[in-house]
Amino acid sequence: MPRLAVGDTAPDFTLPTAEGSDFSLSAALAEPGLQGVVVYFYPAAMTPGCTTQACDFRDSLASLQGAGYTVVGISPDTTDKLAKFAARDQLTFPLASDADHGVLEGYGAWGVRKLYGKEVTGVIRSTVVVGPDGKVTVAQYNVKATGHVARLRKTLGLDAG
Repeated sequence: MPRLAVGDTAPDFTLPTAEGSDFSLSAALAEPGLQGVVVYFYPAAMTPGCTTQACDFRDSLASLQGAGYTVVGISPDTTDKLAKFAARDQLTFPLASDADHGVLEGYGAWGVRKLYGKEVTGVIRSTVVVGPDGKVTVAQYNVKATGHVARLRKTLGLDAG
């Protein structure tokens, strides 16, 4: 699938979440004062890398929200697994389930990637920031779990570089 680039219109989506509700990109973008929605895609809840990344987002959530950003994590996991992940690691932002990979594919976050030296088809760890106008302001693919949130914060101008 083609990847999104800065300036592209982000595909709208509504997905079920760990909390038992739905997360809608268009509804999130309609929030007053919003600077953007950070949509991050990760392969599997409760794995070491995904836990590191989710906890980094959790630990940076107050400052991201204070700067006007909403965060949503998306994986192909079931909502039950996502609920366990959220409870285990006290994750306080929505975790959404994209079991059929439709949103992952639409954002270019599903495809062939390397896993332990082998090519596999699956989630490409990615982050896309969508501005209030629905346009992509940041598109990062094949990101590393460790240190990613700190790099994203610099890209967003939230931390000195």
